[in-house]
Amino acid sequence: MSNQGCIKCGSTDAGEKDVSMTGSGLSKMMDVQNNKFTVVYCKNCGYSEFYNQNASKAGNILDFFFGG
Repeated sequence: MSNQGCIKCGSTDAGEKDVSMTGSGLSKMMDVQNNKFTVVYCKNCGYSEFYNQNASKAGNILDFFFGG
C-alpha cells in the first residue's frame, strides 16, 4: 500500500465495504439493487470513494484510494 495517505487529511488508516444501490426506472420501482460498489473510506476524516465492482480492477483498490 502507498504511504501517500488520504487526499483530504493524510491518514493511512482506511477501510472498505461492499454496497449495493438501486438504479433508475424499473429497477428503482422494484427495489432491485443491481449496482454494486466497493466504498473505500478514511477512518480518520470519513472521506469516501466509490469503485464500481463491474469495472475491471487492475490492482488493490486501496492503492487507487491512496493514489498508488
